[in-house]
Amino acid sequence: MSSHVHHKQSSTAQDDFNLTNLNLQIDAFSHLRKESFDLYNRLHSIQEDVQFVKQVHAAYPTIPLIPNLRCGAWYCDPAISAPYPAYFKSTDGHTSNWDFNLRRPNLHILPVISEARGIVLVDSTRAGKRIPDALSKTVPIWCAVVNRAMVLRYPKLRAENSWDTALHTPPLSVSKQEHMQIEGLLDGWAGALVESSYTLPELSKPVRPIWITPASSSFPQLNGVDFLPVICVSASRYIEEGLDRRTGGFVYVQGSGDDHELWGKGLTSQKYWAHHNLLLSAHRFDIEKIVESVTKMHEDGLRDRNPPSKINKIGAKIQLAALHDILPQMHNTGEDFIAYVLISNNANEWSDMQNGQDVDEKGLILRIVSPEGKKGQKHFLQVVLPLSLQFIHSQLSRGVSVCISCPTGNDVSVGVAVAALQKSFDANGELVLDGGSMQGVAGAFQLSSVSPKLIKL
Repeated sequence: MSSHVHHKQSSTAQDDFNLTNLNLQIDAFSHLRKESFDLYNRLHSIQEDVQFVKQVHAAYPTIPLIPNLRCGAWYCDPAISAPYPAYFKSTDGHTSNWDFNLRRPNLHILPVISEARGIVLVDSTRAGKRIPDALSKTVPIWCAVVNRAMVLRYPKLRAENSWDTALHTPPLSVSKQEHMQIEGLLDGWAGALVESSYTLPELSKPVRPIWITPASSSFPQLNGVDFLPVICVSASRYIEEGLDRRTGGFVYVQGSGDDHELWGKGLTSQKYWAHHNLLLSAHRFDIEKIVESVTKMHEDGLRDRNPPSKINKIGAKIQLAALHDILPQMHNTGEDFIAYVLISNNANEWSDMQNGQDVDEKGLILRIVSPEGKKGQKHFLQVVLPLSLQFIHSQLSRGVSVCISCPTGNDVSVGVAVAALQKSFDANGELVLDGGSMQGVAGAFQLSSVSPKLIKL
């Protein structure tokens, strides 16, 4: 009997111990979660990583610094980064889900790589990895596919033994087995790219990824290399648990820029960079109020104005707006990069322009002055339409959406939008990047030639 009682008491004590231990684990997990979603911790962690990105930029000052959306935009100071982003998705590099996605081919960065002799591509990842899948697998896939497609499109490259078509992946992030599995898919993707309607500019050298992390002991020397480097920068320091307490009074959170919807309270990378000095100088206990104020400031600036009308069936790649609605909010459009075609009939509005047209220094805003009346109709066909379509097509090919704006938002801008739909999209609303010739647009464009499916868009 006593033995039974003793056993029961021991069992109860063990259960109590297990329950206490479980509660402690739950409390610890809850605390870690709270620390990882803390705004103050996130913003100061991002700032620490930004300093590393600036070190990389200083080492390669002539090579464009490009954010890989969406996370990478938090780590790239707009003062030093290029205005065109890339979009290499981690999901295209996930194990057994590898893909060269023709819907986001990132071919707009090839001319940049060719002209600048490379790019620096910035991204980050959360706890558990040193390099995000986008940089360790998606970008290597892209480089190998582009190199193989070059050989198919430009046969003379076959004779060049130095033309590298191999897959290059970081061995600590990608196993030999996974590397071999990906290799078996490259030729199929390259063939699909060549058979697509995309334009492939001929490169002088093959593209090749190299990787830099905060753990790198030195930065690669690129003098005399026989390739065009895609320098993949994983901005965040690897922390085994993802959190590390800093002497500066914050907890470092690896990959803080990721999934900002979960912790940002309305803050985006663009809003952050517009107010980063204010945000970083704020006291921990004031940070949420300041973020709320910053977010409200942007919302107030957009209130009482009509947002752009998006053509959703083409993924909102083309939008329409009235000039008085869009001009005050052009630089506060949230997370997405967007270009603008601004058409005015008031020559005095943009008196600084030459010849009634210009493009801003970043290449994202086309301004055109077009007269009203019969003169305006002729000017629309001979000037507005060709200029607009060429600009829109170049932006779409870079993965940038375009907002077309005129004084009313439903006059000249609609005509340009319909022509752009005809020129750059197929009957299903899919982007067609060869786009045909931009010459002779005035004579070739007729409303009756636009697909009925596109009219419904």
